[in-house]
Amino acid sequence: MLIAESADRRVHTVDAGRLMLDGGAMFGVVPKPLWQRRVPADDRNRIPLAMRCLLVDADGKKILVDTGLGNKEGESFMEIHGVENEGRPTKLEDSLRRLGVAPAEIDFVVNTHLHFDHAGGNTFQTSGGEIRPSFENARYVVRRGEWEAARSANLRIQAGYLAHNQDALEQEGRIDLIEEDLELIPGVRLVQTPGHTKYHQSVVVELGGETVCFLADLVPMSPHIRLPWIMAYDLEPLVTLDTKRHWLTRAGAEHWLLVFEHDPVVACARALPLADGDGCGIEEPRDDEDLQGEGD
Repeated sequence: MLIAESADRRVHTVDAGRLMLDGGAMFGVVPKPLWQRRVPADDRNRIPLAMRCLLVDADGKKILVDTGLGNKEGESFMEIHGVENEGRPTKLEDSLRRLGVAPAEIDFVVNTHLHFDHAGGNTFQTSGGEIRPSFENARYVVRRGEWEAARSANLRIQAGYLAHNQDALEQEGRIDLIEEDLELIPGVRLVQTPGHTKYHQSVVVELGGETVCFLADLVPMSPHIRLPWIMAYDLEPLVTLDTKRHWLTRAGAEHWLLVFEHDPVVACARALPLADGDGCGIEEPRDDEDLQGEGD
């Protein structure tokens, strides 16, 4: 749904479905009595998570940030993770079409990182079992270090990376590996935000005096705006803390619009400075129904 626009660019959230993950893992050392008041868990201690992607339409280019989970996983995987993303071939593509955008019109796919719930929709499985790129005309932009980590034999990290999300892209030469922060097109910056993974990146979009920041798993849900609320999934939690402090303090000082990829209710909110200048607060939270009411 449309969250910001100027004369020459529009920024939308895109619904790629939902999944469920362990609430304790999502909130790390935060005690359950604190987090469950905000996001109640089911009888398996799972909490619902959005898979909310971003579409930037600017300067004649269409940029999709993250791709959800895709359609390649088996029944057991989908049940364990409570995945709801049915569509043609998934809810992501259907959501794009509702915005008037065909998958073939996407020019760039930016992966914040390559975990299965962020990069699974990079490719899709045909009815004949073939795995193909989901966005046939797009370049896929990934951090080189993240790409290499996805191929690592490290037992601590390999469960989050599924090879069939990337192999077809490599075979067809569709990957652009970057090592430094990059202005992909004027006003759209890819910035390294490490901690969740070593080479995690976020996306900052400037338009008409407004700054939109797609935080991805740096701040996956609005409760994670609190600096010490960090996922157990994060490989380097102390790095996450420093990264959050840097970017959220700036976001609050400059009143950025923050987008939460996994929050099941709050799609985006305005960052506010805190009195001690350490991190930020939020106001004007908008959920997906609010955005639906504003139209596409």
